[in-house]
Amino acid sequence: MYLPLVILFALALGFALFSVLLGPLVGPSRFNKAKLSAYECGIEPSPQPVVGGGRMPVAYYVTAMLFILFDIEMVFLFPYAVSADALGLWGVAAITLFIATFFIADIYVWRRGGLDWN
Repeated sequence: MYLPLVILFALALGFALFSVLLGPLVGPSRFNKAKLSAYECGIEPSPQPVVGGGRMPVAYYVTAMLFILFDIEMVFLFPYAVSADALGLWGVAAITLFIATFFIADIYVWRRGGLDWN
């Protein structure tokens, strides 16, 4: 009964291993100092942490959290859209409350200036 699923997992694992092992053999192998150095979002890496000057702006984290919230919202909205007829009026009320909660959170972030980039 589970044979097609096992075969699919075996094919996926085989393709992943094949891709990982074939990449270094087929890809270019010209290395220089710039390619071997660490790249950290345009910030020059240093061996020692910078005291007081290495802070990241909070706006990056707020944007990331909002992106995650919108992803979670879409994850919950898609199943509702698929089964909206079966859920009936209770489903409409639940999804309205869900969207209203996210809408209030978005207004809060907007009013607090979380979307303003200086």
